[in-house]
Amino acid sequence: MGIIEKSEEVQKSLENWSAGFGRGKYSRILKMARKPTREEYSKVLTITGLGILFIGGVGFTLYFIFQVWLQIP
Repeated sequence: MGIIEKSEEVQKSLENWSAGFGRGKYSRILKMARKPTREEYSKVLTITGLGILFIGGVGFTLYFIFQVWLQIP
């Protein structure tokens, strides 16, 4: 099987998968989905930003402990 036949087979399988996407088990989720309000978006953005800062702070603290206090290279 050549590369052209293989790529056509992959494309056909992707097209078949995407064609049934709206009718299968994901259809109810897609129908219920909506654009978030400005308030919802700002809350998600705030929580995500705080999470990133927290994880970065933990990483920096560990770096500081291992590199500066314990002198581990």
